Amino acid sequence: MGIQLTAIHYVYLAFIVFIMALLIKRRDTTMICVTGIFVLGLLATETLGGSVSGVFNSFVYATKELMGTIMIISIIVAMSQVLRFTGINETMVSPLTRFLRTPAMAYWGIGIIMLLSSLFFWPSPAVALVGAVLLPAALRVGLPALGAAMAMNLFGHGIALSGDYVIQGAPKLTADAAGLPVASVMEASVPLVIVMGIVTTTAAFWMMRRDQKNGTWQDGLVNTEGTADVFEDSLSHPLQPAALAPKVKKSLAIVIPLLFLADVAAMFLLNLQGGDATALIGGTAVLILIAVTLLAHRNQGLEQMTSYLIEGFVFGFKVFGPVIPIAAFFYLGDSAFTELFGKVLPEASHGIVNDLGVALANAVPLNGIFGAITLTLAGAITGLDGSGFSGISLAGSIAHLFATAIGSGAATLTALGQVAAIWVGGGTLIPWALIPAAAICGVSPFELARRNLKPVLIGLAVTTIVAMFLV
Repeated sequence: MGIQLTAIHYVYLAFIVFIMALLIKRRDTTMICVTGIFVLGLLATETLGGSVSGVFNSFVYATKELMGTIMIISIIVAMSQVLRFTGINETMVSPLTRFLRTPAMAYWGIGIIMLLSSLFFWPSPAVALVGAVLLPAALRVGLPALGAAMAMNLFGHGIALSGDYVIQGAPKLTADAAGLPVASVMEASVPLVIVMGIVTTTAAFWMMRRDQKNGTWQDGLVNTEGTADVFEDSLSHPLQPAALAPKVKKSLAIVIPLLFLADVAAMFLLNLQGGDATALIGGTAVLILIAVTLLAHRNQGLEQMTSYLIEGFVFGFKVFGPVIPIAAFFYLGDSAFTELFGKVLPEASHGIVNDLGVALANAVPLNGIFGAITLTLAGAITGLDGSGFSGISLAGSIAHLFATAIGSGAATLTALGQVAAIWVGGGTLIPWALIPAAAICGVSPFELARRNLKPVLIGLAVTTIVAMFLV
């Protein structure tokens, strides 16, 4: 499994360390990421022109990768605007306030609903559904938007995705790489997912409440004036919506959730997942936007429809703008590097981050304790590209290596690598991977990543220790 590391690998790793240090210190990393792309391009192409072109092409690549998420967020925001201005949103969420009466109930309630939704449809489409319906109710009872984003993020992209017990995409990849039955990896992951989930979500909630009491909490809203929340902001409208009759408003407040529930049923019956599920929700949101706009504005509905869409896209690109250069750098850790700069890595390479994970595994002693630590670190490293899934096959391979050497623990080590890779790369620590939750809640993805950092690291440490006893 030996991989020859080159200057490209070491430079990439050095920039990762620098970027993470800046993120922890709340400094902007865009310039550093662009510099990293330029330097990597220079090493790969050995030409100034190829390096400069690589910077722009990496932005294009990242935008293409993120475009589906940009679209769904922008459309949901546009729909939410018309629902808010017509008062439908308030009517729709008022019954929920009976169940979400305190910030604590809102945090755990949103989290559990997000967990259940994500198990069946994966987190990205679930975020759009849960955020559009529950976020206004949570804000009303005092849960900050960033707290709601944390709940959706940790329960959905963390707990649900790392276990993936219904769709079984993650355990299938890791189990195949480790040469194990899928059922054995899923069974071994249960205690690890439970420990990781409880420790992380509890730590995040405790830290949020502590900082609120101490006066050190920051809401992390996209707008520095504190008005950028997608359900509370006052983006300008050239036209004001006509008042809807109370009966019409109540009817729409019932019909709209039913339409999204119909989407959920369709996802289940038609086995729609990932991008297909997101597309169904996005299309439904567009149709709701059209219908409500025409009802509210009547003769001026055609013009106002465009106004709402513009506001949605302005918000979407405002949120994603700072993230694209950073995503462009981290995508170079996977297949993007070869696509942009050609086949300049060693023949046996599976991408920069995967190579680094293999090198780590080859550098430590082969026993249970070091095996657990290595699988956690290797999973986390391979998750740095922001997908979570790109490196879990490698985690399975490394787990097989350690299990063969120590004679036991193959399923546990495989599950541990899977949990670490997805918690880091699937959407709780890498800023662009957690954009769905951040954008729906109108908060900075960088601030959300910072808030998640300590709870996730604590969770990984505790889960790794538990895995040591299970190997």
